[in-house]
Amino acid sequence: MKQLKEKVQEAATFLESKLVRPPDTGVITGTGLGDAVGPLDDASTVNYGEIPHFPVSTVVGHAGRLMAGTLVGHPMVVMQGRFHLYEGYTPEAVTFPIRVMRALGVRHLILSNAAGGMNPAFHQGRLMVIRDHINLTGENPLVGTNHDDWGPRFPDMTAAYDPSLIRCSHQVADSLGIPLSSGIYAGLKGPALETPAEIRYLKTIGADAVGFSTVMETIAAVHAGMRVLGLSIITNINDPDQPAPASVQAIVAAANRAAPMLKRMIGAVVARIHRETPR
Repeated sequence: MKQLKEKVQEAATFLESKLVRPPDTGVITGTGLGDAVGPLDDASTVNYGEIPHFPVSTVVGHAGRLMAGTLVGHPMVVMQGRFHLYEGYTPEAVTFPIRVMRALGVRHLILSNAAGGMNPAFHQGRLMVIRDHINLTGENPLVGTNHDDWGPRFPDMTAAYDPSLIRCSHQVADSLGIPLSSGIYAGLKGPALETPAEIRYLKTIGADAVGFSTVMETIAAVHAGMRVLGLSIITNINDPDQPAPASVQAIVAAANRAAPMLKRMIGAVVARIHRETPR
């Protein structure tokens, strides 16, 4: 049986043939946010199923395609859709694309997601930059043998979401006139949405938004030495005192409406990252 490192290298070698230049930035789009990046220049697109050892998206709102090209003149790869623990994938599979991106040369990772808002100041369609997370999945992608050349056995997580990228996102939002909040993201395994009692608990421990992704990817990226920026679209509001049913269809629709705003943000952030960060 092939080892993880061998699988990662085979996937990276396959994708290198699709690249104009080695990518410096990677983006993973969340539910309903597949069009939140691009169009890319000099673009090529490949379905996940064509990439050696890559998982396949099974959830509505995740196109299951990887784009490679340039955005505002900078080389990048974009995943239109991600993988989740609730699909039955292991943490290793969920974070496999992170390992592949790093093997391709990605140093900056932008993660987007659709999240339920719990902060009373939030409203549907609000954009939130993640300043920290709470891992309530019961999983961790670093369990097992550590690959020392990928990262340390015990990576420090005190600044998992890069402070300079958070500042950058606020500056970009101000320049574009986009309201931007910051908050704590609680990552659950899913797929059942939260009960009112669970929402009360999450609010008590300091969470502002909740979702079923992002946390595994962030841990793997920090382990690999990547700078991470997390952006959540608040697609629904969770009020435990006035609970309202939520559907995946409504969440996807809310994310679709917010995608153009996120697209503007990501394009401006990528431009600023590359202007301020030397190669």
